[in-house]
Amino acid sequence: MMHAQFDPAARQALAAVVVEAKTRKDLTWQQIADVTGLSVAFTTAALLGQHPLPEAAARSVAELLDLDEEAAVLLQTIPTRGSLPGGVPTDPTIYRFYEIVQVYGTTLKALIHEQFGDGIISAINFKLDVKKVADPEGGERAVITLDGKYLPTKPF
Repeated sequence: MMHAQFDPAARQALAAVVVEAKTRKDLTWQQIADVTGLSVAFTTAALLGQHPLPEAAARSVAELLDLDEEAAVLLQTIPTRGSLPGGVPTDPTIYRFYEIVQVYGTTLKALIHEQFGDGIISAINFKLDVKKVADPEGGERAVITLDGKYLPTKPF
């Protein structure tokens, strides 16, 4: 049976334990995701408290990270989503995404509505991918793919 969390504190505390175990064991998020059979983006988000893991995945992660039964069960609960406190983010990496939305948010909205009509892009039926690619001008570039199902607004 699925259970929901209504106080994010338990999942936040577990996320801190997960990050500590990951660091102590010198694992990557990809190595942890590999034991779940799920994508690295979904697994990382789940372990940081934003998604529930299926039972088998939660148990595999708990075993890999030496977490107890209580943690394995908690990893399966539906969390209260949202990992950022109110206001402008202060972490430079997260702030850049805030800045991207501030600069390009209305452009994305205009292009999506022009191509699809009135509606939204789902963050539930959603895929995320991050890749590192060479920059032809030197250095590296981050290619971030946000792939969400379009959900039209329906009159009622």
